[in-house]
Amino acid sequence: MRKIDYKKEIQRIEKFLQDYLIQSGMKGYIVGVSGGIDSALSLALAQSAIGKEKVYGVLMPYKESHPDSTADGIKLCEALGVGYETQDISPFVDEWFKDSEVSMLRKGNWMARIRMNILFDLSAKMSYLVLGTSNYSEWMTGYFTQFGDVACALEPIGKLYKTEVWEMSRHFDIPMSIIDKIPTADLWQDQSDEQEMGINYDDLDAILYAMSTSADLQNFDHKQVELVQNLINRSRFKRKLAPMPETPCSL
Repeated sequence: MRKIDYKKEIQRIEKFLQDYLIQSGMKGYIVGVSGGIDSALSLALAQSAIGKEKVYGVLMPYKESHPDSTADGIKLCEALGVGYETQDISPFVDEWFKDSEVSMLRKGNWMARIRMNILFDLSAKMSYLVLGTSNYSEWMTGYFTQFGDVACALEPIGKLYKTEVWEMSRHFDIPMSIIDKIPTADLWQDQSDEQEMGINYDDLDAILYAMSTSADLQNFDHKQVELVQNLINRSRFKRKLAPMPETPCSL
């Protein structure tokens, strides 16, 4: 894996956040706070970059979300001194699916998109930009909901691998209960990122980095390399804008 000067990288990202906000003419950043490490780091970077008065957290639990997620999210906001609110998304989810059998995938995607609807409406109300919380590992493997949790104005940690997110988080006042937590999207009970993807983040990031540098992959487990390549290929459409036909033919 690559070696990062985290102090310099934090300064670089904070400068990016400062400049982008000034150029946008907006008043601050709004962040969906899940109680997980990615949103925690995004929130901490924003707070450090532009001040706690211009950063706002929104917790959006579902009735089946783990109670620790909300508790950790509140703990984080209070530790960083940022304003926050809690919006229960259960009514939006249960009303839509009340008359139908639904897979966990459909339900999870719906929840992710409902949360982004809430964030973007509050963004318009407050004149705050929606700050993304996705890392590079998730982006490359498609571990996100299209037009859901990746819908945002900018992604401050979008070029960091998941393992680097953990390392950078230790430079901020982020509760250890969040840093040490098993990574999960918390869309249903006992969900785990690594279990769902079929690979742990240490191995995933090492393979992704090796692929990005055209390094020899023979030292990695063949099945894991194949898995990662399949994840990348299957999710390629998620990383592209909707395709359009060519320019209409002129007479």
